[in-house]
Amino acid sequence: MLMGGLSAERDVSLESGRAALAGLLRLGIEASAIDVSLEIAEQLIALKPDCALNMLHGSGGEDGVIQGLLEAMAIPYTGSDVCASALAMDKVKSKLLWQQLNLSTANFLMLHESSDCHGIIEKFGQVVVKPVNGGSSIGISIVADAEALKKALAKASAYDSKVMAEKYIEGKEFSVGILGGEVLPIVQLKTNNEFFDFDAKYVAEDTQIICPAELKEAEEKELTSLALAAYESFGCDGLARVDFMQDRRGMFYLLELNTVPGMTGHSFVPIAAKQAGIDFDELLLRILQVRRVSQ
Repeated sequence: MLMGGLSAERDVSLESGRAALAGLLRLGIEASAIDVSLEIAEQLIALKPDCALNMLHGSGGEDGVIQGLLEAMAIPYTGSDVCASALAMDKVKSKLLWQQLNLSTANFLMLHESSDCHGIIEKFGQVVVKPVNGGSSIGISIVADAEALKKALAKASAYDSKVMAEKYIEGKEFSVGILGGEVLPIVQLKTNNEFFDFDAKYVAEDTQIICPAELKEAEEKELTSLALAAYESFGCDGLARVDFMQDRRGMFYLLELNTVPGMTGHSFVPIAAKQAGIDFDELLLRILQVRRVSQ
């Protein structure tokens, strides 16, 4: 069990890892955990695992780095390969690929210290400022004026050297889990916060996670199709989660794809799996069954 690591999402990864490790032990699987550090190669050599279950969130765990190491060491592992992981981690590369494939995603641009903040606000109105690499809604802000945009850029820059501004989509938020090409029931998210931020995901008690989502049959079909197209566009394997917004007109927009989604008590994928009749431990077994075998 690979967990923890050195990213800003370390605490969430530890929570996911502990939950998954407990599930493996309940299943009678011989399992041990590694809190990933700079000595990870030496730890893997000493442990000689049959398979690595990746519960590392964020940089080092979702960006192809640990996947590349496991490939080089010929250790089978769960989740997507190096290329798919790297593509999904980089929100700009993700969106550029989706735009090329005519998959619906909000307009965006890169932010720099020299960016024309007034011009950006005039062009987009409200924008969402995000670190290009990262997850768990860390470092994200929604702003509607130039001064706030400058502050949001500084905030996001603390988590990544690359920062983007994306046109704000006002509406409903959805999340779609996919396991080996099988789409899980759609999750709808409701929060009293300004947006589904870190607090709404992991702290707030009033966050509503609705599954199955409140969608018409045609909308559900459209969202499922778009989620699968996003998953396949990267060449993903195993478990992934695709996040969306739906605007006031009913149009869906891809936000991002997570190749190592959370497995905490607040996480969407276990909730969606339960709705499909798959309990937490069975979900772990299915994740292991679609593991990659290193060549």
